[in-house]
Amino acid sequence: MPLTLYGDPISGNCLKVRWVAERLGLAYDWIDVNVVKGEAKAAALLSLNPAGQVPIVVLEDGRALAQSNAIMLHLAEGSDLIAQDAYQRARMYEWMFWEQYTHEPAIAVRRFHKHYLGKSEDEIDPALMVKGRAALARMELGLAGETPWLAGDALSLADVALVAYTRVAHEGGFDLADYPAVEAWVRRVEAALRIA
Repeated sequence: MPLTLYGDPISGNCLKVRWVAERLGLAYDWIDVNVVKGEAKAAALLSLNPAGQVPIVVLEDGRALAQSNAIMLHLAEGSDLIAQDAYQRARMYEWMFWEQYTHEPAIAVRRFHKHYLGKSEDEIDPALMVKGRAALARMELGLAGETPWLAGDALSLADVALVAYTRVAHEGGFDLADYPAVEAWVRRVEAALRIA
């Protein structure tokens, strides 16, 4: 029995799990869950993830796992998306933890309010723009080195985690042209993952 992935196709957190599964050639069934309509809080999904969030994966053995980065780490165990070198692996974790704590709460949240809820600029917390720009500036600095990837000399889960919302940051009002290294990195990651 293949993996079952529950996710909303507008969610970067859900898509990054899907991209990892596809990159690794894993068979899976995708079940759409409309977060805007509250479908993630349906009883059947709450039994899999009491937090009422997607993505959720149900593994081949029937066990469920939630949280996008935890799912990606589980699926990619032993693959080339996780560095063998302990330091490079720790750098990958560093970016992944930062993504969920700093990047996603600003860029993804602002995008959701502006693009999906249709809020005007006056209705959106201005701190989200400040924090989002700071996050993109941090990525620009991180990509100014000698490697084209965030952690090490190859595509890793750090890149997958961060490209999910960075590639659609414009939908939240962020202009990636202000961050040329980030903009070029987005194109590299999209090409590596074969996403449009």
